[in-house]
Amino acid sequence: MAALLASSNGNASRPLLQEEPTWSPNSWTSKPIKQEAVYKDRKSVEKSLCKLERLPPIVTPYEIVKLKASLRDVALGKAFLLQGAISPIESKIKLLLQMSLVLIWGSNKPVVRIARMAGQYAKPRSSPTEIINGKEIPSFRGDILNGFATDERALDPSRLVGAYFHSASTLNYIRGSISSGIADLHRPLDWGLGHVRDPSLQTQYSGIVKSITESLRFMHTVGADTAGQLKTVDLYTSHEALLLDYEQRLTRRLKKPSSVVEEPRDAFSLARDGVDIADDGKAYYNTSAHFLWIGDRTRQIDGAHVEYMRGIENPIGVKIGPTTPSSDILDLLRTLNPSKEIGKITLITRMGASKVRQILPEHIRAVESSEYARCVIWQCDPMHGNTRSTSSGIKTRQFADIFSELQQTLAIHQEEGSYLGGVHLELTGDAVTECTGGSEGLKDDDLSLNYTSFCDPRLNEKQALEMAFLIAGHFRKGRLEKQF
Repeated sequence: MAALLASSNGNASRPLLQEEPTWSPNSWTSKPIKQEAVYKDRKSVEKSLCKLERLPPIVTPYEIVKLKASLRDVALGKAFLLQGAISPIESKIKLLLQMSLVLIWGSNKPVVRIARMAGQYAKPRSSPTEIINGKEIPSFRGDILNGFATDERALDPSRLVGAYFHSASTLNYIRGSISSGIADLHRPLDWGLGHVRDPSLQTQYSGIVKSITESLRFMHTVGADTAGQLKTVDLYTSHEALLLDYEQRLTRRLKKPSSVVEEPRDAFSLARDGVDIADDGKAYYNTSAHFLWIGDRTRQIDGAHVEYMRGIENPIGVKIGPTTPSSDILDLLRTLNPSKEIGKITLITRMGASKVRQILPEHIRAVESSEYARCVIWQCDPMHGNTRSTSSGIKTRQFADIFSELQQTLAIHQEEGSYLGGVHLELTGDAVTECTGGSEGLKDDDLSLNYTSFCDPRLNEKQALEMAFLIAGHFRKGRLEKQF
């Protein structure tokens, strides 16, 4: 191998690069790991993991590659990425459709829809235990590991297989709903506005629907509305790749779709990146979801999560927080995407409204002045950096803070000449009271009215649509300014 590295470009005097260890789905086990799940009964764990290895993929390589093509367009500024964690399932689909409709109207660009569902069952925690009624018990770490009820906090290996079947059945329902016409643009009013009764939002949304309806009527008149794209959408799934035992068992070496055409790479670059030179037309795909991300707590360069993620074909997100040095971002990009594939990496910034102005510009400049210029997707997560607890201990977020971080991020990217290609939100189609503020003026005392989340507070439908109109208005204003 050393000889190959030295002579691959015909320059025998070229200094050797340090070899990356060859990657495999379990090479992460040799690295230090954060947020590890430690079970008491390892034999039962192995039994569940063996069963997962025998189960079929949840998503396919073709779907993953199709998403990567769409994300390439996002990175190039030709599309916008809408990613949201929403519940329940039917309202998830409808709310994503409503928001994407608003975003298409504002940006005049296609919207790539990724839902945080069908797999988002593991939850990173700042502490492994918590105090409930004066007693210290294990923290709730997501349904794939333990239960929210205090008597279900022991880690249960059978939940690993249960998570697989919940994911598969959820995705099956999504595919069935889409194929049944739920996303048909001929029927946008069927999506409804749920509990939203705000006259301003109703008027804005109805105006967009009216405009689309009139356009479709014209297309029908001239016989141009036969395209299947008007009746369906692509909706992809995502989750944080936190529980690596689970992710490993659903990582499969599968044939690359015939539509994939890769640029030829020389033997030197292949060896440098730890890639098997004997390419058999296959690649490793994580088949638990289309899109996976690394959390802010698990993004260590030498850690297990980065090691696992560097070897899969799926598009990858990386959460970037206020403590992330710019040098770490570049190290992550060089480790996770050494070939500089456009759109492969999404940088999900989560600074907090009070910190984004002082931190984000430096991050943007570091990336956009490097070899990764115009290569990554910049996405704003205005939720996680703005979490607080009330005096009674209820976790919440202030709508004004969420709104402010998103607004500042849009402005900063415009100032820096970069493109904010997406937004990452936690929301629900139900009339929950989990985030304070907004046009409804929810206060801390109102949170108990309908607080149903077991983990993080979510925007309700009304607040989510307000966010969509903010983004759409920003892009629409920019388009109008360019025209005049």
